[in-house]
Amino acid sequence: MKKIKQILAIIGVIVLAGLYISTIVCAVSASENFMNMLMTSIYASVIIPVLIWAYSFIYKLIKKDSEEKDTAEH
Repeated sequence: MKKIKQILAIIGVIVLAGLYISTIVCAVSASENFMNMLMTSIYASVIIPVLIWAYSFIYKLIKKDSEEKDTAEH
């Protein structure tokens, strides 16, 4: 389980670094849609970490509840 968490953390870091790089590229690009791309990139840079935190928080709550049920049954 620890190895899986490490791999997912590395993937998360790579995705976030890619989002930050794309934000910079969108900010300096001269494309006609640069504003849409910039806003999407900034939005994703905020929302993705929040969703990852929320999923991990809910997972911990569910795991804690299931462990308490197992302890209560024994």
